[in-house]
Amino acid sequence: MPRNKTKLFAGPRLRQLRQREGLTQASLAEILDISLSYLNQMERDHRPVPDHLLQALCEHFAITPAWFSDTREAHKVQALRETMADPLFKNSPLPITKMAEAVRQSPDLCDAFLSLYRAYASERERQEHEVAYSLPQEPYETVGDWVQEHRNYFHELDRAAELFYESLKIEDGALGTALAAHLHSQHGLTLAPDANMEARGLVWRIDRQKRRILLPPNQPPESTLFYLAQIIGQLEHSTLITRILRREGPKDTNAVALARVYLGNYFAGALLLPYTRLLQVAGQTRHDIDCIRRHFGVSFEQVSHRLSTLQRPGQEGIPFYFLKLDIAGNILKSFSGNRFALARFGGPCPLWNVFRAFATPGQIQVQLSQTTDDSIYLNIARTVSREGLTYADKPRQIAIVLGCTIANGRETVYAAGLNMEDHSLVVPIGPGCRACVRDNCSHRSLPVSGRVLDTGNDARGVVPYRALPEGKR
Repeated sequence: MPRNKTKLFAGPRLRQLRQREGLTQASLAEILDISLSYLNQMERDHRPVPDHLLQALCEHFAITPAWFSDTREAHKVQALRETMADPLFKNSPLPITKMAEAVRQSPDLCDAFLSLYRAYASERERQEHEVAYSLPQEPYETVGDWVQEHRNYFHELDRAAELFYESLKIEDGALGTALAAHLHSQHGLTLAPDANMEARGLVWRIDRQKRRILLPPNQPPESTLFYLAQIIGQLEHSTLITRILRREGPKDTNAVALARVYLGNYFAGALLLPYTRLLQVAGQTRHDIDCIRRHFGVSFEQVSHRLSTLQRPGQEGIPFYFLKLDIAGNILKSFSGNRFALARFGGPCPLWNVFRAFATPGQIQVQLSQTTDDSIYLNIARTVSREGLTYADKPRQIAIVLGCTIANGRETVYAAGLNMEDHSLVVPIGPGCRACVRDNCSHRSLPVSGRVLDTGNDARGVVPYRALPEGKR
C-alpha cells in the first residue's frame, strides 16, 4: 500500500466514493465489516483510514490508493491559487489556507468554479484577440485531467500488456523479433520499409491489401518497438480500451478520441516495460534510467515516462512526476504521481533545470528544487530530441524532466554526491510569475497578480515591484 506511513485522513474522498457508488453509510459499513459509527467518524475526519480498510476499499471498488491521497487536492489547490491570482479577484483575496479548506470540503464546487473561470478566460481571449471561440476546456486538457485522476495508471490495460509480454517467446532479449513474429503468425502481417512515410508525416501504416506494416527506414530500433506494440494494442486490445472509456472515460467526442490514443500508447509502453520486471530492475539499479533502457532496449524517454506510471496497488513504485516540453516552453506531456502541480496559466519557471538541459544536449541535469508550498523535489532533466536526418531537416528540440520528493530521491542513483540534508543550494522554483509569490526572484518577468504592489521610493528590490503580503493594502 502507500509508501507514506503517516495517518491518512480522507473523509471527503471516502464520502465521495460512497455516494458515487450509490451506497448508504450502513451499506458501506457492512461491506467493510465495521460499525456504522466507525465509518461515520472516518467520513468526518475524526479517525484516519487504516491500511487494512484502505486495502479493502481499493480491492472492492477497483481503485488505487491515489484516490484517497492529498495529491489530487494539492493539484486543485494550485489551480485555485493561479485562478485567484487573476486581477479579477483583487478585491477579494483568498488565503491559501482557505483555498485548501475549500478544496477539501467542497471539491465538486471547486471544479465548477474552475470550469467557470476557464470559460470566462476563453471568452476574454476571444474578445481581446478576436480569435475563434474555444470550449471552456480543450479536449487535451480534459484527457490530461482524466489521466491525472487515475494517477497515470490503468490496471486492466497494464496487466493485459504484462501478460502478453510473458506469453511471448523472446530469445536473447530480441523483443522486436518476437513482436514481428507474433504479428505475422496471428495477423498475417509482415514488416516493410517505405521511404515516403516521413514525407507524408506518418510513423507507421497498415497496408491491409498487401498484408504489410509499412515503417520509415533508418528509424531508431526503440521507435520501431513502440510502433509494433501500438499496432498490437490496436489490433488485439481495442475492446478493452473501449470498455475502459465507456465505463469511466471522458464524454466529449474529441476527448474520447484522444483518450483512446493515449490508452493505446499506454499499452505500448506497458508492453515494452512490463510492470513487475521493470519494478525489479529499477530497484536493482536504483532507478538508473540509462541502465534500465539498456536492459530493455528502449529509449530514455520511454523509461522516464513509464516510471511515472508505477502505481499498482500493493506494488507501488516511487511516485514520480513526468514532464515533456519543447525549447519554447510548450508543455507536450504532463503527469504527476506526487504533489507537484504544473502551472495551468503562463510558462514554467525559468529556474527549472529542464531549461538548462537544452544548453547541454544529451547530458543529465540534476537539481534539488523547492516549490512555493515548501516541498523539495529531486529533478532530473535531459534532452531527448532526435538528430536531423538531412541538412534541411529541423527536428523539434525536446526535453523531459522526471521528479520525486527528496525523501524518495534518496532511493535513486541521482542522489549520489548530493547533501540531501543541506538545503542551502536548493533552487526555489514557482508556478509561473503570475501566481508565484516569491518577491526576491531576479527572474520574475511580470508582477504577481491579485496583490497590491508596493513601488515606494524608500527601497527598491531586485525587481521594480513588490507585492504586499496577502490581506494588506
